[in-house]
This record gives sequence, C-alpha cells and structure tokens, in this order.
Amino acid sequence: MYNNLCMKNNILIPENLAIKKPKDTLLKIINNKQFNDKVLFQIQSAFHNIKVVENEIGRFLHYKDTYQAGFINTNFYKGNLPYINYFLIPYLINPKIKNILLIGMGSGKIINDFEYLFENLKNIDVIDLEENIVNIAKNFFNFKESDKFNFFLQDGITYLRSNKKKYDLIVVDVANNDGIDLRFLSEDYFNAIKTSLKKDGIFVSNMCSSPDFKNKKNKFFKDFFPIYQQFFRNNLVFKGNYSDKIYYKCFFNIDERVIDITNVIIISSDKYNKINEKKDLSDKIERLNINIKDYLADYYKNSTKTI
Repeated sequence: MYNNLCMKNNILIPENLAIKKPKDTLLKIINNKQFNDKVLFQIQSAFHNIKVVENEIGRFLHYKDTYQAGFINTNFYKGNLPYINYFLIPYLINPKIKNILLIGMGSGKIINDFEYLFENLKNIDVIDLEENIVNIAKNFFNFKESDKFNFFLQDGITYLRSNKKKYDLIVVDVANNDGIDLRFLSEDYFNAIKTSLKKDGIFVSNMCSSPDFKNKKNKFFKDFFPIYQQFFRNNLVFKGNYSDKIYYKCFFNIDERVIDITNVIIISSDKYNKINEKKDLSDKIERLNINIKDYLADYYKNSTKTI
C-alpha cells in the first residue's frame, strides 16, 4: 500500500500526503523567502552536512536543506520549534513517569524540559545516529547534561530490537531531509516499541498528514493510522494547528497554513485515554513559557474511533 508514497529508498514523502494544492500567492512568498543565515558552526559527519546557523528568526540546527531543530526568537513567539511542545502532553497524562526513551535528540531542550517536569524521573535514554549532536546541543543550544541523561550512538530501530529495558514513555521524532523512513511504520517496529514499553507505558510519535482529517482521501488515516490502532487500544491524535500558526507567522509572516501538510502527534497507550486537566500540572508547563492549552485544543476528538 506504500508504493505510491515512497521513493526508491522507502521514504514517506510528506508532500505526497497532501490533498489540496497551495495558493500560488502564498507559495510564492515561501519560495522567494531568503533568510540571512550566519554560520556559527559547520562539520561533515558520516550522515550529515551539519551547520548551526543564526538568522532573524532564531538559531537552528541545519541538515542539508532543512532546519532540524533549534530556537525561535521573534516578537510573536520565543521557544523550541513549536511542534515539539506537543511532546510535553504526556506529563498531563502521567506525571509520575520515571524512565524515558527519546529517539532523535535535536537541540536537547525537550530533554531538559522533561527533567524539569517529571519529579520522579530516574533516567532518560537518548538515541541518535549523529556523533556530534550532544556537543552541538551543549555548545549552541544551552543543553544541560545531567546524571539522568544517557546517550547511545545508534540507529533507533537497532536499539529497540536489542533493548531489554522497560520505559514509561517512548518519544520518537525521526523525520529527515526527505521524509519519514518507512521502517518506523512497520509491524516489526511497533512490536519492538511494545516490547520496550511498560504495560501502562505511553508512546509518542511525530507523523504528518493533510490537515483535512475527515476527507476520505486522507492517506495518513487510510494507510498508516490503522497500524497504531492495531497495536494500541488508545490513540490520542493532535493536529498541528497551533504549531503551524506559529511556524508560518514567524518564518514567513503568513497567518494561515500554506502547504496542505501538518505535523500529527500521536500519543498511544493501552491504559490512558484522557488528559489530566489539573491546574497545577498545566501551570508547571506554562512556566516553561509554553501555552499548553493552545496545543491541547488541537486534539482530534474522533481519533480513538476506527477511521
């Protein structure tokens, strides 16, 4: 079922999930936009041509053609790339999480945010293929390494296959320059995730889709979401409306989504099916300068039903 969505190297191309064509006038703004990137650091690794760049929008980790992680610093918004803030929602589901696995490190801010939020946290294991990522995060993105942090230089699926630990929370964010490796949508992968999760564990993944969730042509819900339903009893789906609003406003000064693609954050569990709305929990996230209620508003209410 993947043939019409893949390149030869089995990558899911986000643009192939779009249903509607973008407006020509808005697309022109994006295509003509040039950022005044100042290169702060550059290195060629086994996997990436890495740059750390700073421009009028903020400071970013740059692989090949895209910003992979970083901080936005504008009058409209200051903080992490906004879609990553959805990864904090598990704190409102189970604030007693002790063991976390993060596949894909990025700037490292989410790691420090987890350490701040989860008072019972014992360890957070981070998997990444990029050997330079920890030093880059420390030197350019203010990542603070603690004794709870453990880094493994490894492919994420290879780690999962051999892993013997059980985690309360697994977060996977592995999109690359071209798209999402289809290995991260295979039954082998989901079996490995389930094996590495505790029975009441939470799995968070970043996918992409047309924002038109109810359209019968929506390929994400037709071809990919069923595997989440196959492996997990409860799947909370968040459409990236709020993160898209921040992204387009900060980078292009546009007040609407241009490309018919949005981040889709899926929070899966066999136990949990609702968000704890206690004020003291949301207030703690708010102290990270994150308006978590705006992200929670993107919950897709029909996501636990069969599509």
